[in-house]
Amino acid sequence: MTGSTPQPFTAADHRARMERAVRSAADAGLAGLLVAPGPDMVWLTGYTPTAVTERLTVLVLTPGHDPVLVVPTLEAPDAEHAVGASALTLRDWTDGKDPYAVTAALLEGRGRFGISDNTWAMHLLGLQRALPDTSYAALTDALPMLRAVKDAAELELLAAAGAAADATFEEIRKVPFAGRRESEVGHDLAGLLRRFGHSQVDFTIVGSGPNGANPHHEVGDRVIRHGDMVVLDFGGLKDGYGSDTTRTVHVGEPSEEERRVHDIVREAQEVGFSAVRPGVACQEVDRAARAVITDAGYGEYFIHRTGHGIGVTTHEPPYMIEGEEQPLVPGMCFSVEPGIYLPGRFGVRIEDIVTVTEDGGRRFNNTTREMVIVG
Repeated sequence: MTGSTPQPFTAADHRARMERAVRSAADAGLAGLLVAPGPDMVWLTGYTPTAVTERLTVLVLTPGHDPVLVVPTLEAPDAEHAVGASALTLRDWTDGKDPYAVTAALLEGRGRFGISDNTWAMHLLGLQRALPDTSYAALTDALPMLRAVKDAAELELLAAAGAAADATFEEIRKVPFAGRRESEVGHDLAGLLRRFGHSQVDFTIVGSGPNGANPHHEVGDRVIRHGDMVVLDFGGLKDGYGSDTTRTVHVGEPSEEERRVHDIVREAQEVGFSAVRPGVACQEVDRAARAVITDAGYGEYFIHRTGHGIGVTTHEPPYMIEGEEQPLVPGMCFSVEPGIYLPGRFGVRIEDIVTVTEDGGRRFNNTTREMVIVG
């Protein structure tokens, strides 16, 4: 598999992201943002601590002030080498000092702040003690679309991750399935993802036979048999951006019912993808895919949302689910993955990552969605 080397993000990219985050916070009525180590910090600053510990590390973003990264003194040298370090001010604190007082001095004494979802409870409680007149809202609730619209460079990285996942599927369909444990095939999937450039494997679901009726089965010790339907769902991070694709294969020739169920899911996935275009509410993608399965008589066996966003994590907003009225915007990226799960028998799911374009949608996964027969 070949491809151009992606251009790394620059300090200017991270500065622009932090400025956009501050504007978005102000538009949402927030006094600022507090970002702990995790995907939001990586996206905003390019910084990932070597270890996340009980010592407070937090990015402080407030209108009218330069971004400040509060870090333990022993972590400061690493933080200084982050890609976005020149776009912010480092404020370090030493053991024995109160990091919450250091952070509180950067904030107004009252107001509502957005705080990243993965902030440790001890840190949030420490900030509340230092600033009793403040309140906090999780970023997923307060700014769910903060990272949702990708720029051209991010789209290129997601496309490359999708192509790597496709290459993985093309190879895994060649390996023996019958007589091997799900865990062995899962190990093969993980190795292939890494071979094709993934630095992190987040999941390798291999649901054979009745295990395929559990959408998040992952892998087990079940020996795959001739006649099994096998759900393969796998992905992770390549160059910092996510992949996630699902194909359902069959060991030997399928029964008429198995082929029919697969065809229904394939049609639902196609109809869901066809619903993608700017201005359409997220829930309409779910409705379109779900209607196909419901009309075919399997509605009660489609037991999850149709899709989730993807970016620097493999699951993030927006979500393709009933009740989500957020309009689609060019640059949003998410999965379209309807499924049918027949308890005790088998399951079928087909998933592509797609992005919204100016006039429709574009797939980042392009392997066949037809039934694939494996040995």
